[in-house]
Amino acid sequence: MTRRLCKGDLVQVISGADRGKQGRVIAIDRERGKLRVEKVRMQKRHMKPGRKGARTGGIIEQEGFVDASNVMLLDAGTGKPDRVRIGRDGERRIRVFAKSGAHVPDPAKA
Repeated sequence: MTRRLCKGDLVQVISGADRGKQGRVIAIDRERGKLRVEKVRMQKRHMKPGRKGARTGGIIEQEGFVDASNVMLLDAGTGKPDRVRIGRDGERRIRVFAKSGAHVPDPAKA
């Protein structure tokens, strides 16, 4: 499942407390099948001063991990979440939206 998602992809959460939220993928943990999406599953961390390189400390908010099965890639053409299939373009493997058949844009170029 996580092989069809890349860092920088625009996804929508389809289940859980943050259902309906959209954001870009920040990080992927392929071993656990989880990913971080910006502004989704925000967690507060209480940091002491001086931790992690002379930081001033305080309450820091950061994104938590979401299971990859709880998000779907957004089709830019329709604006709706869609499944992704792996297609062939000659020798190259490309990602293709299941319903529209359109190519998934490369996150680096989008």
